[in-house]
Amino acid sequence: MQWEYAAMIILACGLLYLAIAKGFEPLLLVPIAFGMLMVNLPGVGITSPDMINEVTGKLEPGGLLYYIGMGKELGIFPPLIFIGVGAMTDFGPLIANPKSLLLGAAAQIGIFVAFLGALLLGFTGPEAASIGIIGGADGPTSIFVATKLAPHLLGAIAVSAYSYMALVPLIQPPIMKFFTTKEQRMVKMEQLRPVSKTEKIVFPIIVTIVVSLILPSAGTLVGMLMFGNLLKEVASTNRLADVASNAMMSIITILLGISVGASTSAEKFLNTSTLRILALGLFAFIVGTAAGVLFGKIMYYASGKKFNPLIGAAGVSAVPMAARVVQKTGQEECPTNFLLMHAMGPNVAGVIGSAIAAGVLLSIYG
Repeated sequence: MQWEYAAMIILACGLLYLAIAKGFEPLLLVPIAFGMLMVNLPGVGITSPDMINEVTGKLEPGGLLYYIGMGKELGIFPPLIFIGVGAMTDFGPLIANPKSLLLGAAAQIGIFVAFLGALLLGFTGPEAASIGIIGGADGPTSIFVATKLAPHLLGAIAVSAYSYMALVPLIQPPIMKFFTTKEQRMVKMEQLRPVSKTEKIVFPIIVTIVVSLILPSAGTLVGMLMFGNLLKEVASTNRLADVASNAMMSIITILLGISVGASTSAEKFLNTSTLRILALGLFAFIVGTAAGVLFGKIMYYASGKKFNPLIGAAGVSAVPMAARVVQKTGQEECPTNFLLMHAMGPNVAGVIGSAIAAGVLLSIYG
């Protein structure tokens, strides 16, 4: 066995350890790591394409993950994931506090910083656009853009995006604490106003229409997100929402995760481009978190010190992990402080924001 494959097997086992023993987003990392393990074991052929047998002249079918991977390569799995995310997400906090959109927008700065950084490091425009989306901490969107613009970098981009999503609880708290004071972290916010069922039903319809008309390239992802949420809010489609948020979401997560892992064969993954992508992804995620917190500080002073700037960190798209990190960090300073619902507003805005940023880049390079 070549050392490259041995290194990838060790890396896969390391990711499995982090997922299983340390609990780092096992629903994501276990399928990805196992796919990585399988593709780097010699002679398995699990990702082999269809080919003509030179002896018999007959077409021999490819490996299992060759066919499963078609859902990733054709950009089918990411929009389906968005349906599930929408069906699990309550847009009420965003509707109740529309200013959350500003925090979600601020956190997307990381995408464009990574995009510019990738250009400076010699990546082409489409490659840089695909790498930049990692900064939104949105795995499905990263995969969707990479399949359109830079499929040869898909493995490194997908692993980077999902790894940083899984490491949100480790990466974000030091950044949040660095840019805020104890006094700011202890701010308690007023309870959000109740949101009517009519508002929750109308919101996804309006967002889909507006985004699709202004930026058609973002229509697929935003539309599927809003469709899933509409299923959740309409009483007569609760059964469909339950399927989308549970059974379908679990199935697509398995298929997407294991096919992403299977795209990390040693010859594709172990190169200098991968190291640069991983570094850019981490830098973008740090910048996005910092930008959200700093904009939160602006809102803190603008509100007369009634706004907790920690909430800005939830502007990245890792739903609901980033919002939970905000809640935990806030309670470390004040155990009676409950920021989760306030943080869900910018968290949801971040999902919409990263999809729109992806649409902008796709409209330029697609």
